[in-house]
Amino acid sequence: MKNRLLACAMLCLCSSLAAQDFYDPAVVQEIKITFFQSNWDFKLDSLKAIDDGDYLLAQSVEINGELFDSVGVKYKGNSSYSPSNAKNPLHIELNFVEKGQNYLGVKDIKLGNGFADPTFVREPLSYEIARKYMDAPRANHAKVWVNGVYWGLYGHIESINKQFVQNNFATNGNNPFFKCNPEDFGGPGTGGNYPDLVYTSADTAFYYNKYDIQSDYGWTELVQLMQTLKNNPDGIEQVLDVDRALWMLAFNNVLVNLDSYTGAFVQNYYLYYDDNERWLSTVWDLNMSFGAFPLLTSNTVLSATQMKQMDPLVQSTNANRPLIRYLLANPTWKRMYLAHLKTILTENFASEGQYKARALEMQALIDAAVQSDINKFYTYANFQTNVSSGITNGGGPFGYTPGIADLMNARYNYLITNANLTAQAPDISNVQGAGISTYWVSATVTNATSVTLAYREDTSDIFLKLPMFDDGLHQDGAAGDDVFGASFPMLDPTMQYYLYAENIQAGIFSPVRAEHEFYSATPDLPLVGEVVLNELLADNENGEIDEAGQKEDWLELYNNTDTPKSLFGLYLSDDPQDRNKWAFPLNVSIPANGFLIVWLDDDALDGPLHANFKIAAAGESVILSDGADFVLDEVTFGAQMPDVSYGRYPNGTGNFTLMPTTFYALNSLTVATHTPTQAARLQVFPNPNQGAFGLVSNRALGEVRVVNALGQPVLAQDFGRETQAFFSLEQQAAGLYFLQASGTTIRLLKQ
Repeated sequence: MKNRLLACAMLCLCSSLAAQDFYDPAVVQEIKITFFQSNWDFKLDSLKAIDDGDYLLAQSVEINGELFDSVGVKYKGNSSYSPSNAKNPLHIELNFVEKGQNYLGVKDIKLGNGFADPTFVREPLSYEIARKYMDAPRANHAKVWVNGVYWGLYGHIESINKQFVQNNFATNGNNPFFKCNPEDFGGPGTGGNYPDLVYTSADTAFYYNKYDIQSDYGWTELVQLMQTLKNNPDGIEQVLDVDRALWMLAFNNVLVNLDSYTGAFVQNYYLYYDDNERWLSTVWDLNMSFGAFPLLTSNTVLSATQMKQMDPLVQSTNANRPLIRYLLANPTWKRMYLAHLKTILTENFASEGQYKARALEMQALIDAAVQSDINKFYTYANFQTNVSSGITNGGGPFGYTPGIADLMNARYNYLITNANLTAQAPDISNVQGAGISTYWVSATVTNATSVTLAYREDTSDIFLKLPMFDDGLHQDGAAGDDVFGASFPMLDPTMQYYLYAENIQAGIFSPVRAEHEFYSATPDLPLVGEVVLNELLADNENGEIDEAGQKEDWLELYNNTDTPKSLFGLYLSDDPQDRNKWAFPLNVSIPANGFLIVWLDDDALDGPLHANFKIAAAGESVILSDGADFVLDEVTFGAQMPDVSYGRYPNGTGNFTLMPTTFYALNSLTVATHTPTQAARLQVFPNPNQGAFGLVSNRALGEVRVVNALGQPVLAQDFGRETQAFFSLEQQAAGLYFLQASGTTIRLLKQ
């Protein structure tokens, strides 16, 4: 999974980091649009009326001083758009004509007009909170000019598109993808055309007007999701990322974000079908959160008090909200949902200092831009007061817009005392993990009836779950001491895990933001000086040959300790800016006071110990590290001579110097050690063969050891004063082995 997605992930990471500045909440962007036409507003209204997705070609768009030509612009939005508006929401497509044209990696620019938000910060504040618990768009503000005239301040929101799913979902973005807004209107549906996930028909055409497909295919998979919700809700985890959905639903509830799946029109979310064949949900369009959209199930407008006291389990019995109904009907998922809801509530709204101060900080940045915006929907006084208190006269499309603080202070007090949240959850503390090939996790857990350990290789995978035990048999201390333990196989040097504990009343995660956040499991690594870079050959013309019979450059590592050391979790690189270039494979170890050879030939097909880079005879560096900040060893070398190695003298501890090659043997400044044709004291025959070897020495053999290409011992036998012996590797797999005896190392090849 990791190899399959590595290239895509690296590309997405670069574009994501580049785009970060464009969505920096501390920076107000400046966007200047120049149209060819003086009647550009009429043209945009006409295209919006046709609503077939066409853009108006703009002469240019300038973003923070950088000029782009041949750009597409159109009006977007539903209730936020009106031909009578002076300021309508905008969608700018930088690559409309010139494919690939972008600003800091961004091609798709979405600008909201703030029609329902006197504060101008509902959307960026909401997204900022959401991103603590789920993948969600970034947001800030932009000042917009049209044909040289300042048109006003807009909300600037990251688009949920192919680039977004590539950056966040470890995918190439080509899978089924839906914007869950009715296709025929892009907003509140008519005639029941709501994207509510209600299964009504096996005919995919029945749903065409309910959802806006963003991919080349996916209707069959979407119908399967709806069928599973209705007919097999206990199996929904097979086709839906349940935890991600629970976070979205909890977020909608706490923030009274009802222009969403929870509210009347059951919309404003995206679904992406990931590489694990599960649907991932993403919240969208938060400009009316914090109670600016008060419709729950009908055209009846909720009062301020009703919004403040909205039930944390609202819609859980509504057949037209199957995602809420069936998820919360499962006792464990309900407890998880309430745990998530409580986390959002307490981490953001326990005091005004958590959210109101942040809202005012955002407002201070845009204050001048709002004052000078003559096209805004509210007065400057409304802007100043609505963070704290509600606006009645001219208070938006519903006549009243709650004050964010007035709403959320009361909402916190209501929810924190609600019986669903006051139930006593278990307590998890002292979470610890350690291991190499098997990683053991332990934690102190009280007041729990069950404890679960969830783990995965990386973010592209599904968390696998297993029970933890307090029985004294799972590295959990004594039985019944409230310490629980369990283990998982260490398949990757950066495994991820979290804990979940519950009783009949409530549940709790550790970390509390799981699955979005998690603990990192890293294998126990050697200390500095225990395993070192010992010798390298950067110009191999007549020396050692690898499994493929090729003379390749190589690196020798040495274990300075009396115990074997696992190298899993360590990396080799020749680039200080990319220390995780090549990872040691699983179960690779280096013997006590022993050696390990890694071929530096960029040829992984030749075997597991062939790095994905080469070293230059002209000189460079080689680094042994954990791939991040922990460097165990590093060597920098200059121009090298053919068949002359660069190694430590004394072996394992000294400084590097030029020396005769001592491949897989103690370094020497005077004696070279080669295999086997130049090994004067030791001979193996036949070599290569099928596994039965003879061994002859001109002196006592003593202990003979054989290790495989991964440095793992496969034979250790003491032949005493014998000078010849026979041994067998017939039970071992074909491949390269190293024999050590009489102070000499010989390369064995079993066919």
